[in-house]
Amino acid sequence: MRRRTLIRSVAAAGLLPGAARAQTFGSKQFRIVVSTPPGGGMDIVARILAQELTRSAGLSVLVDNKPGGAGTIAVRETLRATPDGHTVLLANVGMLSVNPYAMKDAGYNPPTDISPVCLAVDFSNVLVVHPSVPARTLAEYLDLGRRPEGIDYGTSGVGSAGHLAGELLRARSGAKLNHVPFRGGAPAMNDLVAGHLASVMASGPSAINFVREGRIRALALTAAERTPLDPDVPTIAASGFPGYAATNWYVLVVSSKVPRDIVDRLNTLMNGALGAPEVREAYARQGMATLGGTVDDAAAYIARETSVWKKVVADAGIRME
Repeated sequence: MRRRTLIRSVAAAGLLPGAARAQTFGSKQFRIVVSTPPGGGMDIVARILAQELTRSAGLSVLVDNKPGGAGTIAVRETLRATPDGHTVLLANVGMLSVNPYAMKDAGYNPPTDISPVCLAVDFSNVLVVHPSVPARTLAEYLDLGRRPEGIDYGTSGVGSAGHLAGELLRARSGAKLNHVPFRGGAPAMNDLVAGHLASVMASGPSAINFVREGRIRALALTAAERTPLDPDVPTIAASGFPGYAATNWYVLVVSSKVPRDIVDRLNTLMNGALGAPEVREAYARQGMATLGGTVDDAAAYIARETSVWKKVVADAGIRME
């Protein structure tokens, strides 16, 4: 489903500023579980959403960071929670469309164990390098990757959107791109800024401030089109690899044990928060497009992405313990 269609779905829902308040979940604390440490792109998205849910719906919201296990720890935490709608997982492509196919036993099966609630955002990853790296274009970077030792790139973990984007670029270019997984985007970015790592396939939110400060350099975007966040950065597709596209996306999900009527209430609640101008503007500043939409929109989106990345996992031989 195209982004504009999803955005129209939110508008068509007739979401008003007070809509979320009518769908409160009582006085019990509401949790948004994320699979990364504080400071990464996923954490930023969750905290913006949590702030709006507190403001507009009067909820007490905890952003619960459960890093590790390529997201499986966060998924299992969500599935263990009481299925009353008070625990929501902010999931990504790796957790839903990679782990079940790259792991011998992820410990969960998305089609049967997880119910989509609402698409949240999507955005481009960006290939960034330390200023000491002698590459100012993607072509120059790949030339470095064609040396016998290749070039290292960090990501937020095995099977993450950054890893998938890097594997796709490696396959298309033939360069030796050595994957260095971290437990989250923030630790990878810290090592890059400190000069301990040559490059990172990073989320926009974790990289943008460092790029603006000149502490790292952006070479190329993984999305099909340039973004307004930094219109001077070209896409990989326009840099010699037509058809290349690998965006990052986050979706809100719950355990499949949560009753459908509660899932529908959550969908209304989340669309209300995502539709707030302050939230859309905050995500736009991070280079993100706000999605929203129906439960069925989210399910169709996940299914389509899974069909794409399941093949990439198989072709690249990605295996996770």
